[in-house]
Amino acid sequence: MVDQKLELEIQMLHKRICSALADPTRILILYHLAEGPRIVTELVDALNIPQSTVSRHLAVLRERNLVNTVRDGASIRYALEDDRIIHALDTMREILATQLANSVELAQSLMNED
Repeated sequence: MVDQKLELEIQMLHKRICSALADPTRILILYHLAEGPRIVTELVDALNIPQSTVSRHLAVLRERNLVNTVRDGASIRYALEDDRIIHALDTMREILATQLANSVELAQSLMNED
């Protein structure tokens, strides 16, 4: 039986973080922000996507407390709220790499049986 507190935490995790990471563009934005704070136009140039798209994704990330803003004169710089999100993403990428390697090994072993 799942603990009620754990279930609530998992629901909150999904609502606040997992759903924010459901779009690859938002993940790319987080990786760019891991290099340091950026203004929207820097992200537009780096990602080669329209400013309205970048702004929309930043709004989601900010709403979910994954990024914060700092005023820099007339500009607003976006930064990671917590660097641990990059560590979590890196861990998930490592899991993916392992899964892909295992799939390749399995496919090769099946091909060698013939």
